[in-house]
Amino acid sequence: MSKLLSRPTTPDDQGCIQRISPASAGWDYVGFEVYQLQPGQVLEQATGDQEVCLVLVSGLADVATEQESWTGLGERMSVFEQKAPYSVYVPPSDRFRVTATTVLELAVCKAPARGEFGARLITPADTRYEMRGEGTNQRHVCNILFGNMAAEHLLVCEVFTPGGNWSSYPPHKHDRDAAPAETRLEETYYHRINPPQGFAFQRVYTDDRSLDETMAVEDRNVVMVPEGYHPVGAAHGYDLYYLNVMAGPERTWIFHNDPDHEWMIKKD
Repeated sequence: MSKLLSRPTTPDDQGCIQRISPASAGWDYVGFEVYQLQPGQVLEQATGDQEVCLVLVSGLADVATEQESWTGLGERMSVFEQKAPYSVYVPPSDRFRVTATTVLELAVCKAPARGEFGARLITPADTRYEMRGEGTNQRHVCNILFGNMAAEHLLVCEVFTPGGNWSSYPPHKHDRDAAPAETRLEETYYHRINPPQGFAFQRVYTDDRSLDETMAVEDRNVVMVPEGYHPVGAAHGYDLYYLNVMAGPERTWIFHNDPDHEWMIKKD
């Protein structure tokens, strides 16, 4: 049984189907939860010493913090509409309340913070969409809480990979405090697959192969990446979405490509 792969559970009384904490993952920064809420269901949490990014993966909701409130958030009813999501940043020492107005899939992304930034709405217009790669390495990236938005430690983005294509590829890693060459960032991948009976593959490996796991990933699985390279391949016929959460001692994404495979982006 892989220690890096988390499968969804039946929703608990709060609607939680995935819960990754630093304690359960064996690391220091990233916390990640997914909730499936029914219309009218409410999720309320204190942020404590964490900054939080609430991502409306699909569905509509009202969101409030202690100082701010927003109603009628959301637009897409499926991640495979390839529309940017609505999200809300909530600082530490605050509280959020999410009220689902339709069936709602909600991601709660967490990292330790001091409270440098206030609560704010992140609309689709605030995000940055880009296409990366070419051929069967092509994928579409949406930066939710990345260079487009300030935070203390959290980095959040989502990626759409067409069936038969590769992503997080060539294999790269970010597990050393060695700026400007590389930064150390823990990472989670929350996978959705269309149609949902499909699968993808993700490998996580280090240079010395002391960690080397290849996982068959199914719908709503989470893969944890504490270190090492972590490429993803979507099976033919099954489009892949994943939500990435990263955090580490420095909020800078500097990655290092596997030298064995870097040739493919250097060729003419």
